[in-house]
Amino acid sequence: MPQSQKYLFFDDPLKIYNAMLDDIENAKESIWIETYKYGNDAIGEKFRDELARKAKKGVKVRLLIDSWGASVSDSFFADLIKYGGEVRFFKKIRLTYDGFTKNHRRDHRKLLIIDNSIMYIGSANIAVHSVNWRESVLRIEEEITLKFKTVFNASWRIFNKYFYDKIAATRPIHYNSFEILRDVPTTVIQPTRKKILYLIKKAESEIIIETPYFLPGSAVRKALMDAVARGIKVKIISPLHSDVTLVDILRGRYFGELYKNGVEILLYVPKNLHAKIFTVDQSIFIIGSSNFDYRSFRFQHEINLLGKDRTIMDLIKNHVKKTIDDCEKFDFEKWTKRSMIQRIVERLLIPFRHLF
Repeated sequence: MPQSQKYLFFDDPLKIYNAMLDDIENAKESIWIETYKYGNDAIGEKFRDELARKAKKGVKVRLLIDSWGASVSDSFFADLIKYGGEVRFFKKIRLTYDGFTKNHRRDHRKLLIIDNSIMYIGSANIAVHSVNWRESVLRIEEEITLKFKTVFNASWRIFNKYFYDKIAATRPIHYNSFEILRDVPTTVIQPTRKKILYLIKKAESEIIIETPYFLPGSAVRKALMDAVARGIKVKIISPLHSDVTLVDILRGRYFGELYKNGVEILLYVPKNLHAKIFTVDQSIFIIGSSNFDYRSFRFQHEINLLGKDRTIMDLIKNHVKKTIDDCEKFDFEKWTKRSMIQRIVERLLIPFRHLF
């Protein structure tokens, strides 16, 4: 890997994992990982074994895994823990009278922070099932890593807490031309959703959304249609078939409305598109863990990076261009002729849209 480059962008999961493992192997002081899914599989084992080796050599290792997304337990990390590594599972599932509400608030963030100098942020979990997906991960080698260590520390402290200072936990963090957007479960604050709404309304020429799951609220959908009415080109890029079929069915209801109002909808054909990117006017980007849906904006702990850096923007533009090359246009005529059963299922799913 060309270590001299400050920013690197990855969309191939195997290249992502190899780059991460190379950096982990070279770690001198600390390795901190926060992830939604961690697989009990070949990829999970590779990371576990390398982390254990580094812990044995005295490197401080902290691993924070969401308990809902994990397919592993403490025993899976026995050697890592034996050598001083720390493993925490974010908010373990609890059977209580309000268990559904509390258990639905997951840690969906994906971060890898190495020493005080290298970090990864984006869409990729640590699991074999996503090896064939198309992802979006940014590797950064500069001092902003220290800001993200602060973010990680906050998650580490509240891993088993249901009551904490949500204002402090969502306060924007600024570094040069970057802004770190932190979301926690709340119906009021929602920094990423509010920032996206603001940028949509301020857009001057183009808006691009690349997301595996598209289920935003009415305010965001209206803002996108209003943008088209102002002459803004709006593109939504999503997989033809995601890994959540019910989302694919329900999103069609929104796609039809948006298409009729001038939004261009492109469907990625080769495989599941799991990338999470938002750009405005080819000059402002948001990249991170948030999907473009109710669940991410309202119920989950998410982490995103907003910025204007030209180098990163060019990397993202190149990724988006290659994604579009493998897309087909939304077939509106076919959508209008969808079966009555599908229409009924769409309506039945609407009240549960925040669960997907």
